[in-house]
Amino acid sequence: MTTERIGPPLTAGERETLRAFLDYHRATLAMKCDGLSDEELRRRSMPPSTLTLLGLVRHMAEVERTWFRRVINAEDIPLVWSDEGDYQVAYNAETSTRAEAFDAWQAEVEHSRRIEREAESLDVTGYQKSWGEKVSLRLVMLHLIHEYARHNGHADFLREGVDGTVGA
Repeated sequence: MTTERIGPPLTAGERETLRAFLDYHRATLAMKCDGLSDEELRRRSMPPSTLTLLGLVRHMAEVERTWFRRVINAEDIPLVWSDEGDYQVAYNAETSTRAEAFDAWQAEVEHSRRIEREAESLDVTGYQKSWGEKVSLRLVMLHLIHEYARHNGHADFLREGVDGTVGA
C-alpha cells in the first residue's frame, strides 16, 4: 500500500488550509505504516516504551471520534476500544491487525470530514466534557493538527526502529 500525501495549499482561506494540514498529517501517519506487516506494526521498537505504530493508529481513531463525533456532533457514543473511556486501551495493539486498526481509524476520519464539511463555519461549538467548556470547530481542527504532528514525531522514531526507514 502506498499512501498519497498532498501538501497544503500555499494560499487559501482559513478553513481550506486547516482541512489540508489535517489531511496532510493524517496521510503522514498512514505513510509511516506503509509496507509493514501486522507483526512489524505491533513491534515495540523503543523499549521500555510499549508504544507501537498500530497503537498510534488506534489512538488517533479515538482522538478523531472524541473531538469530532462526541464533542462537535454531541454523539453519545463510547470510545472505539473502551466502554469505560480509557484512552490507554487503544495503545495496546498486541492482538490488533492492520485491517482492524485502519478500518476503525479510516471510518472515524470519514465521520470527522463529514462533520467538518457540514458545519456552517469554524465558529460552530461543541462541549468538551473533560474541560467543562465549549470549544469551536476551529480549536478542534487545530488540536487535531497538533495531536497528529506530535504523534507523527513518535511514528518517525518507531518506523526507524522497525526497519530503518527515515523521513516522510
